[in-house]
Amino acid sequence: MSESTAPSDTVLLRGGEVHSPADPFATAMVVERGHVAWVGSEGAADAFAGGVDEVVDLEGALVTPAFTDAHVHTTATGLALTGLDLSDAPSLEAALVLVREFAAARPADRVLLGHGWDAARWPGGRPPARTELDAATGGRPLYLSRIDVHSAVATSALLDLVPGVTALAGYAPDGPLTRDAHHAVRAAALGAIGAEQRTEAQRAALAHAASLGIGSVHECAGPEISSEDDFTGLLRLAAEEPGPRVVGYWADRDVEKARALGAVGAAGDLFVDGSLGSHTACLRESYLDADHTGVAHLDADAVAAHVVACTEAGLQAGFHAIGDAAVTSVVEGVRAAAEKVGLARVRAARHRVEHAEMLTPETVAGFAELGLTASVQPAFDALWGGEDGMYAQRLGVERARELNPFAALLRAGVPLAFGSDSPVTPLDPWGTVRAAAFHRTPGHRVSVRAAFTAHTRGGWRAVGRDDAGILVPGAPADYAVWRTGSLLVQAPDDRVARWSTDPRSGTPGLPDLTPGGDLPLCLRTVVGGRTVFVRPNE
Repeated sequence: MSESTAPSDTVLLRGGEVHSPADPFATAMVVERGHVAWVGSEGAADAFAGGVDEVVDLEGALVTPAFTDAHVHTTATGLALTGLDLSDAPSLEAALVLVREFAAARPADRVLLGHGWDAARWPGGRPPARTELDAATGGRPLYLSRIDVHSAVATSALLDLVPGVTALAGYAPDGPLTRDAHHAVRAAALGAIGAEQRTEAQRAALAHAASLGIGSVHECAGPEISSEDDFTGLLRLAAEEPGPRVVGYWADRDVEKARALGAVGAAGDLFVDGSLGSHTACLRESYLDADHTGVAHLDADAVAAHVVACTEAGLQAGFHAIGDAAVTSVVEGVRAAAEKVGLARVRAARHRVEHAEMLTPETVAGFAELGLTASVQPAFDALWGGEDGMYAQRLGVERARELNPFAALLRAGVPLAFGSDSPVTPLDPWGTVRAAAFHRTPGHRVSVRAAFTAHTRGGWRAVGRDDAGILVPGAPADYAVWRTGSLLVQAPDDRVARWSTDPRSGTPGLPDLTPGGDLPLCLRTVVGGRTVFVRPNE
């Protein structure tokens, strides 16, 4: 397949399978001026062949809407791709070897950066000690974020760059840093990154996303996560260079600052609590393996004030909330805001909640009532769910089974938008769809079709666009071309996939995502009619 170079080209794609509700048996599609112009059958495509700038022979490939990853930290993702990644380290000892090798290979770095360690999966369950990291780096500054990015370990040399860190909440003499101490140390570490290194990391992350069929990412930035220069630089890069679209969220209670920076919402990771892995998610009942209930950063009154301010400013509000107490605070706060500015205005704003892992029937109903979008990460369950997973370690098996109830959210009519929270879990759209369809708790599973919709059209709806993320005439030409196996129609209670050939079904097929099988391979990604990735000939 040749590469289309400009969004003004008129392109005919034919000879494949086109995933479109306009025609569940479509084998061809026409793209014109960056939008889908037509979808239909191979025979009807002949009428277009003479009036297009390019004809693409799909050679049996599948065309779908491009994915939207609704929660990404782009620079951190790029740094993980180009830096030290400990996510596959099988033990503490192996992680320390990787740190030592990385330090030796990067003698010019002012601060060494790494990510992805998870002591919960290591024999003994112990994180790296500061003295061990000091020895492994030869006394150089090092910042290593835990896989959930809500705590980190650091060397003594990095702590020396943060005056007063020992007096901050969350400081531990020889353990992981959380809360204010973590934020201060992270700011010092990321502040040492030069503009060129930051841009290269962003470029690497966006290129990787494009290679996976991702056409849009929602950047969840904020003053406690990155920096204003990082955020505005990313938006500028995405506007100037071909690649996935970037929709920016700035997690700040200063609504006017978010608007001035170009954000569509003062939302994203505006922390109501922390994470389960770092024992900082805010719970109603104590952790099983710690004698406390986590950390609350915002209460219902603060949530209400922020939602009112954003609604009146015409911006989305949004919150990071994981624990059941935190999610309850969000629902109570948004409900109080609706009483002040009106339920219709609050629902129309499509405010968001990121993660929303510990939901109850009452909070699910609250999401539906208030029009809240659940921006969720199915890979969390794949990574941490199950009777022996991190969730069960933190909460016990019974409470852990209640997490990430995607089916209950869909039954209640709550809009879902799927993401990765990369680099917490990797950019992996088909793996995300698989994780939702094969949730470790069978009662929380959704169909492959529902999961796919949440990871394509759901992301567009989450930013207020109902006309995109779907291949129908008039929609933006954001699509991906895939090499895949047989196409199936799969229901959540039908673990043996079946392909329906009944034209009355009106349901286009999707790849077989049964665990253990190969995932589709992206051959081409197109954003707004412009090709942003083509896989080299193999």
